[in-house]
Amino acid sequence: MFDVLILLFAIVLFTVLAFKRVGALPMAGIVALITCILAQMPVLDTMLGPFMESAANYVKNYFFIFFLGAVFSAFYEGSGAAKSIARFLSRLTGGKHVAVLVFIITSILTFGGISGFVVYFVMYPITLQLFQKNDMSRILIPASITAGCWTISMIAPGSPSIQNVIGMKSLGTAATAAFVPGVISVIAELILIIIWFEYRTKALEKKGRRFDDPTLPPLPEEEKNFADDPNERMPHWIVAFIPIAVILILFNGFKMAVEGAVFWGIVAACMLFFPYLKRFETYVELLNRGGVNAGGALLNTAIVVGFGGVAQNTEGFRIIVDAVLHMNISPLIFVAVAVAVCAGMCGSASGGMGVAFNALKDTFVALGVNLEYVHRIGVIAAGTLDTLPHQGGQITILAITHMNHKTAYLDICVTQLIIPLITVFAVTIPLCAMGL
Repeated sequence: MFDVLILLFAIVLFTVLAFKRVGALPMAGIVALITCILAQMPVLDTMLGPFMESAANYVKNYFFIFFLGAVFSAFYEGSGAAKSIARFLSRLTGGKHVAVLVFIITSILTFGGISGFVVYFVMYPITLQLFQKNDMSRILIPASITAGCWTISMIAPGSPSIQNVIGMKSLGTAATAAFVPGVISVIAELILIIIWFEYRTKALEKKGRRFDDPTLPPLPEEEKNFADDPNERMPHWIVAFIPIAVILILFNGFKMAVEGAVFWGIVAACMLFFPYLKRFETYVELLNRGGVNAGGALLNTAIVVGFGGVAQNTEGFRIIVDAVLHMNISPLIFVAVAVAVCAGMCGSASGGMGVAFNALKDTFVALGVNLEYVHRIGVIAAGTLDTLPHQGGQITILAITHMNHKTAYLDICVTQLIIPLITVFAVTIPLCAMGL
């Protein structure tokens, strides 16, 4: 029991430090070190082993995605392309439903197969300009982007998400497994998230929370560049969309690796936006800015993943996983709880689903449950407790948007933890139990 309490204490400590605005780098190291000491693990071996190995593997797997994504984002900011798209979208919606608009566009991009981390960088400059143009509080920026990445586009039947792929490979099911419960669950999440964003937008407006809110972390000077000057030169919105279209077409149509697709998206941006950049020094400045932004975001996230590597090597983690495996409850609820708990312990939807499905594949088959239901419930449940404050993707979006847990976590939690929990237990499981 003490081993379990150590792990729970570590997660609570991580949460408290995050809300006290302690940076991700010192926070992850401190919590991992305390976990090693309390769990009586060899400190040096664990910190140089599981901690650094997990962090290093993350950098190895995602460096080019972060770097190329950040450079792409920098060119969109520096050329005025993001501003052009923001103005077009603002005219399209009349300046209303901005958070919902960002959420839906991001969902479309990720359902199209683009990595959520790439979408962070692609969508941030556009989202920032939309919020600035309509004088909306930046509080909703992280949630509006991440909700599009990790909710409906992740759980939908036919989605190319890694969670859907894990279900297919582990169970031998199709990408469209449990189609009817899956589609209805997507609709339920979509409606609930839209309701929340509309409610929060109005609530923040009533409180007088606007874009230039002095209580929020400040923006870098280069990101305070919106001006409604009709004479300002910037790409036409159609031209501005072309590099994004290049990425989507190469990745989905030609099945190019995402890194290659984003690279050619950058090349397209460099050529199309040349009239608005012109000087060689401007290209160098934007390249450097992208590198700096990518380095900070990647390192912050990797170190938090390092803490996850330590957590997964504790006795408490093994006890919790084993306890979940031996719960005597309804098979469908068992699947949801097992995957959700593992995702929470790992701080990762894909990591938690992988742990649960690797350990439980034979159990699922022995239970005699329709494996299509196991697949869909597992995918949706993976996107619940993974959104605790120690999630790596969350650290990334907060770093990119210059926000912190204290200001932005509420909306992330509601849209990506509470609403998915409601969906899986109140919608998906009952529909599967009915045999739909």
